[in-house]
Amino acid sequence: MLLVFALPVAARSEERKIVTARRWSRVLIAFALACVSGWSLAIPAVVRPFETETWATPENAVDKSVVATLRQHGAQLRNPCSDETFIRRIYLDMIGTLPEPGEVEAFLADPRPDKRAALIETLFTRDEFADYWSMKWCDVLRVKSEFPINLWPNATQAYQHWIHQALHDNLPYDQFARALLTSSGSNVRDPQVNFYRALPARDPTTIARGVALTFMGTRLDTWPSARATDMATFFSRVAYKKTGEWKEEIVLLNPELAGPLKAVLPDGVPVTIPEESDPRQTFADWLLTPNNVWFSRAIVNRLWCWTMGRGIINEADDIRPDNPPASPDTLACLGDALVKSHYDLRSVYRLIFNSRTYQQSSIPANDIADPSIQFAHYTIRRLDAEVLSDALCWIGGNGVGYVSATPEPYTFIPKANRTITLADGSITSAFLATFGRPARDTGLESERDNRPTDTQRLYLLNSSDIQQKISRSPRLREIITNNKKRDMLVRNLYITILSRPPTPEETAVALAYFTKSNLGTGPSANDLAWTLINSKEFLYRH
Repeated sequence: MLLVFALPVAARSEERKIVTARRWSRVLIAFALACVSGWSLAIPAVVRPFETETWATPENAVDKSVVATLRQHGAQLRNPCSDETFIRRIYLDMIGTLPEPGEVEAFLADPRPDKRAALIETLFTRDEFADYWSMKWCDVLRVKSEFPINLWPNATQAYQHWIHQALHDNLPYDQFARALLTSSGSNVRDPQVNFYRALPARDPTTIARGVALTFMGTRLDTWPSARATDMATFFSRVAYKKTGEWKEEIVLLNPELAGPLKAVLPDGVPVTIPEESDPRQTFADWLLTPNNVWFSRAIVNRLWCWTMGRGIINEADDIRPDNPPASPDTLACLGDALVKSHYDLRSVYRLIFNSRTYQQSSIPANDIADPSIQFAHYTIRRLDAEVLSDALCWIGGNGVGYVSATPEPYTFIPKANRTITLADGSITSAFLATFGRPARDTGLESERDNRPTDTQRLYLLNSSDIQQKISRSPRLREIITNNKKRDMLVRNLYITILSRPPTPEETAVALAYFTKSNLGTGPSANDLAWTLINSKEFLYRH
């Protein structure tokens, strides 16, 4: 896999641009070869600086099941990822945030053999943990204020805050699901009832479709019609009522529908629900039974998809009999761990992040007949739009202010707020739209599009926004001012942007450009920063 490098256009005059381009056409070839020598098709045993020789992480239950699956395909885990790779990977995967240079230096200098596990525990306590995972859950739960999901701004903010607080407090997942499934009350005062409002329609079948997708990881459209109708019965008494308050709505059980209700659970068991009972409660009791694999399997498969880039059952929200798991034992292992922990989602995260499977290299082996074999390496994937926006703003030293003038009340998000905390899916920007942020219309994982496009490349290579973020960055200016020695300047740019020191070859290429460019240290450093920002190593999780 080759990295993509920017061709900086730092000079003011056209002549200077041409001179710079000619120099960089030669420099970038050498630079690219130095940076990605380990990511070419000819892969040596250990690729520096992305891999290391020995495992510091003990094998856990996840690894045993994964290794057994790989062995069936004649494959094995890749080399351990290096500490430099791990710290960047775990920050992005756990908190959607790049590590500070000081955090990178401290981690690399830490001699403790358990420092990776210790870092994982530290990141659980960071505010950004709830920020980032709230963003992911808001995608699933369709948190937005405008068409086709009309929650309206006040309810949207209240709903996102409830989700964020649940994740911050580590609310057990079965309690989280029950609170949503059985909720009644005001959409503003009881924000979890917005689960029943964040749907494209309000008929029982549409509600059942949303429940199945969110909590069972399955698409009701793939079920036999009779089974789908049976499931919809549990939501046939959900009703909605306006109030005198502006944009307030009450979700309740329809008082006009009385009498016992006959229904059939998704496992085929018939039930009679008494007149005074909530059918949704009966469904939730069935779904949240510890031995009900529908519930545990769906969430651990989703968590695996979010952390590893691909579901054990893929896609993560398309569980059906003819879409079997790539490793049934791994899925069962994670599901058992969730139930034994009393639905503590962090226990599943902990199991995944502390596994060798997660901490292996992202470099595929050329001795595997099918490189797409499940779990054979860490999956390389582009940063989410919100995470990339925050990363660029972090480097540039200035955030993005978001504004929504409709619908009322108007929403103004200050620049100090990070994009991963943006509650409303209807509030967006050209950048977020360009880089595939989901519209939150469907709740499907596939709605987020992280595929690279020509428009994205042109923006990163040529936009004045990126140029200004680099040239006006207080962070980069401080590095340039405080590092009179050019080799230290290069090192600190790498630590800041790529979360690792440069290799000796990379340092040599950069210093040669500094000497020959005749642009001065500042413009040359800007060119280097632009190049690193446009590399796949920066733009992708690896």
